[in-house]
Amino acid sequence: MTTSQTVPSALETLKHKQQQIWSSGDYNKIARITVPIARELIESAEPRPGARVLDVATGTGHVALEAARMACVVTGIDYVPAWVDVAHRRAEAEGLEVDFQVADAEQLPFDDDSFDTVLSAIGVMFTADHHRAAAELVRVCRPGGRIGLASWTPTGFVGQMLKAVGQHVPPPPAAQPPTRWGTEEVVAELLGDGVHDIASYTASVTERFASPEAFTDIFLTHYGPTFAAARSLDDEGRAALQSDLTRLAHQANRAPDGSFVSDWDYLVVTAEKR
Repeated sequence: MTTSQTVPSALETLKHKQQQIWSSGDYNKIARITVPIARELIESAEPRPGARVLDVATGTGHVALEAARMACVVTGIDYVPAWVDVAHRRAEAEGLEVDFQVADAEQLPFDDDSFDTVLSAIGVMFTADHHRAAAELVRVCRPGGRIGLASWTPTGFVGQMLKAVGQHVPPPPAAQPPTRWGTEEVVAELLGDGVHDIASYTASVTERFASPEAFTDIFLTHYGPTFAAARSLDDEGRAALQSDLTRLAHQANRAPDGSFVSDWDYLVVTAEKR
């Protein structure tokens, strides 16, 4: 008797690799950078008190917690268990009720039309299968409900940083640039005919570090994509990556005192499900 084995698809392999990347480093050490983005997204989507809100790829829970503070009924999911644990602890510390779960953005464990508002800030953009993830956002949102997304733009600082990383460690063939989600036309195509009333605007979040060099050290030590990229390189390659990231930070710096202050652009998109 022979046993057949299913060969993982390129996207399944990519998803597994991405989950390993995001589980590496210590994202909680730099998660603060997206706190203002969560607030901006919540204000844009305007969930009413009592609304059923889903935060997809919640990370350490910024959007979910903001929604819970507005008296919404909130669920947050992420596929990195360590981050979900942090989110749980944050909710407990504030006395907030949020149903945090370990789950996959490309296969949400919820029925159709389950939520009034479906949100993701700097999260769903990093999924392996963009079309499948977008379809899930639409599926679990009720007709007349709102979908709200915040994603780094291709031309902003983070978009340029990710591009620089890709020049040192090329992404797998199946990978698509996550910053595609930072363009309204792409998001509209991904969400498809199931939504209407699409609107977008570009915002920025001001980030501060002790110096451009300190920024590079922090991101190479704690941020999954840069940490994993550096770890895959030899000493010479790591030094080159470090040099390029520091150069990028110097170019974007507007602080005159040797610290690093820069405005990082992101796109906010909202849409209504038909």
